[in-house]
Amino acid sequence: MSNSPIDVVLIGGGIMSATLGAMIQRVQPDWSIRIYERLGEVAQESSNPWNNAGTGHAALCELNYMPEASDGTVDPAKAISINEQFQLSRQFWASLVEAGDLPEPNTFINSTPHMTFVRGRDNVRYLRKRYEALKDQPLFAGMEYSEDPAVIGQWTPLLTKKRSTKQRIAATRQTSGTDVDFGALTRALIDNLVENGAELALNHSVRGIKRTKDGLWRLRVRHDVGRTSHVATARFVFVGAGGGALHLLQKSGIPEIKGFGGFPISGQFLRTTDPKIVAQHQAKVYGKAAVGAPPMSVPHLDTRVVDGQASLLFGPYAGFSPKFLKTGSWFDLPGSVRPGNLGPMLAVARDNFDLIKYLVGELLASRAKKLKALQEFMPTADGKDWELITAGQRVQVMKKDPKKGGVLQFGTEVVAAEDGSIAGLLGASPGASTAVPIMVDLLKHCFPDRFAGWLPTIKELIPTVGSTLNDRPEEAQRVLATTAETLHLQQ
Repeated sequence: MSNSPIDVVLIGGGIMSATLGAMIQRVQPDWSIRIYERLGEVAQESSNPWNNAGTGHAALCELNYMPEASDGTVDPAKAISINEQFQLSRQFWASLVEAGDLPEPNTFINSTPHMTFVRGRDNVRYLRKRYEALKDQPLFAGMEYSEDPAVIGQWTPLLTKKRSTKQRIAATRQTSGTDVDFGALTRALIDNLVENGAELALNHSVRGIKRTKDGLWRLRVRHDVGRTSHVATARFVFVGAGGGALHLLQKSGIPEIKGFGGFPISGQFLRTTDPKIVAQHQAKVYGKAAVGAPPMSVPHLDTRVVDGQASLLFGPYAGFSPKFLKTGSWFDLPGSVRPGNLGPMLAVARDNFDLIKYLVGELLASRAKKLKALQEFMPTADGKDWELITAGQRVQVMKKDPKKGGVLQFGTEVVAAEDGSIAGLLGASPGASTAVPIMVDLLKHCFPDRFAGWLPTIKELIPTVGSTLNDRPEEAQRVLATTAETLHLQQ
């Protein structure tokens, strides 16, 4: 490896680094790029297909993007915003497929209907209102609604087979939904980066980050095979290390990270690969979260397609672990405490005791209790057909709040130095699905003097960037159709 300054260092071999690297290589092809990944392969943490549900988050089925207000109304604004963001990701992936820079689309994205399923009179009433608020929105065109068990059973038999006829149920279905293997997508993006000159350093841990007098970043890096160390310098650093981003940004010393903390949430799924069961359920079906549950704990029964093989996942079963990464350390959480974030972290603990209690309860739940939760979705579920797998860690953002002292934020947040020379991503869902718009915003923020010159290339890759589709029905229909055709998806 060269000792001269690297133009761009990406820390972490996940979907965020892969997406940013792919963009930079196209808008500034003469820049050198190096990716440091501490594990032996890329996409082994949150981007790994078995560490997430693979939902192309477009708010087609996720109820947490449209909560019912105290006055009984439901506002579609956030759901529309999330869908708009996912359309930018679809356009970017479609452009790379057309250019031959990504492989056959079915290796990383497949059509999978997105459904919402609820039980009980109040939930049925809410879902009907949500459907009425979305059905005429251009980006949600084609959404279906039913309270008829026979119709819902046609959509996906496992929801209704042997269910009590006395139970009121309702469901929505959007056939244009997708299942995304973010692990395969990440590997394909990074393979293309390397083919075009980027360096990939596997089994390399960044142990320290420090700004030099001349404005560069000095990285202390250890090769974990052999435990040898070296120093690298970079002009721009992106910390896309998932749960590990907080520690590295703290080590950088940038004032912008002061006051931020991380709230780790673990998870598990039940999985079956039994062909007879899998064949009866071809959809991602989301329900309503339990009272006190975090948004990423919304129960869902999902079709997954990984390496061409279909399976079903149910979960996630949330829990608490002090680790910030699945392969992290038990000291991750206490090691992240600083004088600047201790107050906000204590305030979050004070105000979210019910959440902590819920997570501990989930962690201690027996297998029988987990199976019962599945049987509420799928009455015929038999425990012998399902195995319990551990999902990836999610580290939610804790930050200062002038009123409460500290708040727990469910979502993602980019933290960047004032001069834009270093940035990192904190948080989780919808994360991977909206990686493209997140990285476009990061480029705009970190490279304000160059962004205008890059914009024509970005618009070639993402034609509607900087505009919205939902308020332009004909354009929305056209973009949905063209990306669907390129990515071999159902419209």
